[in-house]
Amino acid sequence: MAENVKHLDDENFQSTIDKGVTLVDFFADWCGPCKMIAPIIEDLGREMNGKATVAKLDIENAQGVTGKYGVTSIPTIIVFKDGNEVKRFVGVRSKEDLKNAINSAL
Repeated sequence: MAENVKHLDDENFQSTIDKGVTLVDFFADWCGPCKMIAPIIEDLGREMNGKATVAKLDIENAQGVTGKYGVTSIPTIIVFKDGNEVKRFVGVRSKEDLKNAINSAL
């Protein structure tokens, strides 16, 4: 995983999304579409470094957060601003769609 993509779990999730803009990719290792979008998430992590946080959350290891946000299909990508959900995507999306969502929240 790219060093510019933060790995989240039930313990560090809230403190990560509380300030600024954060894109969170809810994924699982066994999910084919999640593997397809992984390089896009890594690219965004490099491009948004310093502007927004880009993170991944393994639903198998963070069931509390997964349940709290009603994530039932993966990949689900949620953009948060100061702890509040501002945009949600379900399924594979283009890098442009995700980048536009981040920039709109900045």
